[in-house]
Amino acid sequence: MIAPDAVHPLAGLRVLDLSRVLAGPYATQLLADLGAEVWKIERPGPGDETRTWGPPFVGGVSAYYLAVNRNKRSAVLDLASEPDRRLVLEALPAFDVLVENFLPGGLEALGLGVVTLRERHPGLVVCSISGFGQDGPYAKWPGYDAVLQGFVGLQSITGTPDRPGLKVGVAVVDVMTGAHAAAAILAALVGRARGGPGVHLDVPLFEVGVASLVNVAQNALASGEPPRRWGNAHPSIVPYQTFETRDGPIVVAIGNDQQWRRLCEVIEAADLAGRADLARNPDRVLRRDEVVGALAARFARHSREPLLERLRAARVPAGPVREVGEVLNDPVLASRGMVREARLPETGARVRLLGTPWRTNGARPPLELPPPALGQHTAEFRARFSGAS
Repeated sequence: MIAPDAVHPLAGLRVLDLSRVLAGPYATQLLADLGAEVWKIERPGPGDETRTWGPPFVGGVSAYYLAVNRNKRSAVLDLASEPDRRLVLEALPAFDVLVENFLPGGLEALGLGVVTLRERHPGLVVCSISGFGQDGPYAKWPGYDAVLQGFVGLQSITGTPDRPGLKVGVAVVDVMTGAHAAAAILAALVGRARGGPGVHLDVPLFEVGVASLVNVAQNALASGEPPRRWGNAHPSIVPYQTFETRDGPIVVAIGNDQQWRRLCEVIEAADLAGRADLARNPDRVLRRDEVVGALAARFARHSREPLLERLRAARVPAGPVREVGEVLNDPVLASRGMVREARLPETGARVRLLGTPWRTNGARPPLELPPPALGQHTAEFRARFSGAS
């Protein structure tokens, strides 16, 4: 057992990752970043299908695959074959966590159902990620993020009122499901460390997507009214949206009435600040069109960067609308170590990768292993875990 440290709190834990695409691999990447030894089990031939999701490719490897598979090892096993299935069962006692995203019943059909796994290793934490859960009338439906964004209502509230709804530009339900799965796994490990048993976690994209509606869903439950699309505005806060300046858009997010008064001072809107009927947020929400129109006229008179400097100095939440490329080249990200560089094992090509979005005692979890080549560690897996039980 490797002694854990602040940056590697999961050192010594092993994760058997039977998942693919995004939600499962994102969860196991978080665990790997925390120090867990993660073994990614891939099928013969194509492996994880995201290896082919491109362009773009870097050194022949898809950028999509690179995004969620750092700090892992890859072994190719054919779970439909008796020898490889037996190898997985032999290896099981050496692992603490198993993550899978087969359609419900898929592992059972291979002879690797949850009951079998936990009979073999009662302390195992099994995390099953699926589109719609392990039971119920939707259970057998395949679940991809784009489908779920429509199914949970997220698409219906994204975009402008005058056009059909839009999906979010990143697979946000998958990403949130991965984060929820990692949190559930960590909670299960804490419970086991306190003397509890291994558990089976059922983490569906459907329920994570519904949970992600948070205040929008609660508004609908409270009012009985269906939510609408607000574009870049907010249903319950004014002003909280995008405004155009002379040379580019900015986002202003006024979270309280003190910030409202400071905003009015910066943009020299004493006429708005002095109105009692606009002093409180509920009043501004009721007069949304009037407030937004008056602010838009004033913002349009200003140049973006000088205005943002004054807003920040006044502690008014505001920022520019930036392109992704501009963000990734932000020197602050580089100085804080959020963008890393690695060399790919297949070709030696150098690639920039995102880091883990937190630091512990000032240190970010290191990038110790680049995303592995397909089957790069198969021989090591067979040598280390054959007959492990």
